[in-house]
Amino acid sequence: MSVDMNSQGSDSNEEDYDPNCEEEEEDEDPGDIEDYYDGVANDVEQQGADAFDPEEYQFTCLTYKESESTLNEHMASLAATLKVSHAVAKLVLVSFHWQISEILERHKSNAAQLLVEARVQPTSSKHALVHSSHHCAVCMQFVRKENLLSLACQHQFCRSCWEQHCTVLVKDGVGVGVSCMAQDCLLRTPEDFVFPLLPSEELKDKYRRYLFRDYVESHYQLQLCPGADCPMVIQVQEPKARRVQCNRCNEVFCFKCRQMYHAPTDCATIRKWLTKCADDSETANYISAHTKDCPKCNICIEKNGGCNHMVMGFLLFSADFCWMCLGDWKTHGSEYYECSRYKENPDIVNQSQQAQAREALKKYLFYFERWENHNKSLQLEAQTYQRIQEKIQERVMNNLGTWIDWQYLQNAAKLLAKCRYTLQYTYPYAYYMESGPRKKLFEYQQAQLEAEIENLSWKVERADSYDRGDLENQMHIAEQRRRTLLKDFHDT
Repeated sequence: MSVDMNSQGSDSNEEDYDPNCEEEEEDEDPGDIEDYYDGVANDVEQQGADAFDPEEYQFTCLTYKESESTLNEHMASLAATLKVSHAVAKLVLVSFHWQISEILERHKSNAAQLLVEARVQPTSSKHALVHSSHHCAVCMQFVRKENLLSLACQHQFCRSCWEQHCTVLVKDGVGVGVSCMAQDCLLRTPEDFVFPLLPSEELKDKYRRYLFRDYVESHYQLQLCPGADCPMVIQVQEPKARRVQCNRCNEVFCFKCRQMYHAPTDCATIRKWLTKCADDSETANYISAHTKDCPKCNICIEKNGGCNHMVMGFLLFSADFCWMCLGDWKTHGSEYYECSRYKENPDIVNQSQQAQAREALKKYLFYFERWENHNKSLQLEAQTYQRIQEKIQERVMNNLGTWIDWQYLQNAAKLLAKCRYTLQYTYPYAYYMESGPRKKLFEYQQAQLEAEIENLSWKVERADSYDRGDLENQMHIAEQRRRTLLKDFHDT
């Protein structure tokens, strides 16, 4: 299965503006296997209802010129309808997130009020009287009439003050937000008013970039790619919290919030979780270690693979246990539900504040440890993926089949990463979820997914011990569990 990535647009952007050029770079996810959403469809054939992919999402990658052309097309059409300048039409579009149908409805019912709400026309009560005085309201200097400039609000200022005002704001990164200098006047300044006031081409180029950034960010169907120094724009028909990928820099992100993709957790919840993790990072440091003690012999052990099924074998004893709960692995077939579910204390509300605080920390650490464990497993399984690629290459070089013959091994590692990534993001979802029947259903599906992922991880790490049919059957089961959980709990 692969997400439908209807990516179009040229990769040649030598003359493109980079709207992200002055923004901080975002950290890449260290556990991501490149393109693990692609190329596994042939090995996990889905039938009937299982064929529904909750993550399927149509999007298009646009270059700067393509997105500018789209914006200008909307602007020209609206300007003609409203009988306003192109610059004013853009401000109206920004105010209403480029939802043209809503703008036309508002224009039909009250055209004057539409312009007031878009902050391009003042209300009648705030319409300033035009005074005969030729004094600038900022520098209080006497100015010739032709050097006094004003917006529709009629607040007059000298050209020199306007130039300083616009220059300072543009240097600070302001685009659409350049407004009137009068106190309590919120009228926005059209771009055709600002451009002649900027003293240099360098400043005008900056202003163009900031305008483009604001136009795109205000458009409900567009998002700037958050990739470092990437000028691409993602276009969708219906904005949702879905996985999109830039076809120029390969950045993967959530369309709605431009952060790392986080299904099934919604955008607001993942922001809360990441903020909490950052704030409580010192508290959680001790569980971030790579080592634990063997539950049978107390020897310090280190996890060297993504699978949570730990096997230790010595002359006098052997141990077969779960890395997360350190419980006997044999019981996980029937009790895996208990390993991934946090057991709330029903009497905690009747206990002291200190006890409640300890319980809250215990709950957070339970979910954080599992969140962090799956992130580390992703990194370890990325190493397994590299070893599989090297093994395939070696077999091909030794005439032990073609690349296509062994590609199912690579696809299995990709699917494992895809499933584990989803599983990792189920833990913030569960942490903030209120107790009740729906949470019980979620935890059950989460446990089912986790069990099948561990089975798949075990088999991927020991692929030579399993035939292709067995491995592909496990891939199908894991992907089915993943889709079922997303279908029931991913925000649509």
